[in-house]
Amino acid sequence: MTSPLRVGIAGLGTVGAGVIKIIEQRSENLKSRAGREIIITAVSARDRGKDRGISVEGYTWYDDANEMANDPDVDVVLELIGGSEGVARTLCETSLNNGKHVVTANKALLAHHGTELARYAEAKGVSLSYEAAVAGGIPIIKAMREGLAANGISRVYGILNGTCNYILTEMNQSGRDFADILSDAQQQGYAESDPSFDVDGIDAAHKLAILASVAFGSEVDFDAVYTQGIRDITPIDIQFAKELGYGIKLLGIASESENGIEQRVHPCMVPIDAPINHVNGVFNAVVADGDFVDTTIYEGRGAGEGPTASAVMADVIDIARGNQVPTFAIPADQLVKKPTVPMNNHRGAYYIRLMVVDRPGVFAAIAKALENNNVSMESVIQRSRDPGEPVPVVMTVHDTEEAAMLKTLEEIAANDTIVEQPSMIRIEEL
Repeated sequence: MTSPLRVGIAGLGTVGAGVIKIIEQRSENLKSRAGREIIITAVSARDRGKDRGISVEGYTWYDDANEMANDPDVDVVLELIGGSEGVARTLCETSLNNGKHVVTANKALLAHHGTELARYAEAKGVSLSYEAAVAGGIPIIKAMREGLAANGISRVYGILNGTCNYILTEMNQSGRDFADILSDAQQQGYAESDPSFDVDGIDAAHKLAILASVAFGSEVDFDAVYTQGIRDITPIDIQFAKELGYGIKLLGIASESENGIEQRVHPCMVPIDAPINHVNGVFNAVVADGDFVDTTIYEGRGAGEGPTASAVMADVIDIARGNQVPTFAIPADQLVKKPTVPMNNHRGAYYIRLMVVDRPGVFAAIAKALENNNVSMESVIQRSRDPGEPVPVVMTVHDTEEAAMLKTLEEIAANDTIVEQPSMIRIEEL
């Protein structure tokens, strides 16, 4: 009889508790699918007495999670602590170097140290698995690493943060501003008390760095990801986007060309009929473009106890079956540091909103700045007000280089008729 797979769980928050529920409630189903029993032998958390809605009786308890890495009765360590440094990092490093499989939901750890950890894992012949680290319950890592293995991936993009998507959806549907909806999201548990990682795009950038490595066979390079959040998106921008035939989404986009890899996270205007524009609330979506499959789309819940614990267990079941693939789709020693395409070299169309004093000569000054930088206007919308009062002027421009667009805005902003910093949103014709 095949021996049970023995699991140690470090971190008993929402996801850790969810994993225990799945293993305890679905033990027979898991056994039939994994080909062997999956049992919990050890757990670790900061507070043993906390009520988590589950029992930890009967499991070896570690106050120090790092001790779990040396437990001979643990085959697989589930790192559900979080954070790119500290206990999470040392636990994963020690576990891998001790020949234990590691399953993690920690996108920050992988974004900063994924290549190094993959080398440790493959040197010891064990798995470093992380389906839960990107897009929650969507099996995007398995899809790209295995299902699309025959394809060359040219681009992968998506909605990678449910908090931002919830806020933008509510802004679009209610007309309320960012701060108001963020406060609601915090009260409902969709946003942390300090929402910076989410609303400033950092969480999405962590996930994009991982996806780019799987897609392009490159080292994980979080520092190469251009990152901008959604704090500056206003209801007036959302309203103008609708008039122009667009919705606004925070997207993570990675693409590869002969010049290198472009990785960027920022608000985008997307066509109102694009499938990704209809992904709302806390849902995530990922789109991958392959040379043989064309475009594939994946959508689902990007966070929460059930979806994330489900993704963790998918990795555990693979390990129980003996299914093992390279961490980032190709062997770690073949991952290379590919050139980064600077954001200033990005080419695309742009939405620009200016608040200007409505007086003669304003458009002449704007037109001159566009001409000076070889930027071509596509359309313009102006709202009339009393002469001398600030008025919004909205433009879209044809494809141009980002450096030229930024220089244009700098020249426009220097004009004394501009009463606030110009707003710029990139347009993606997906």
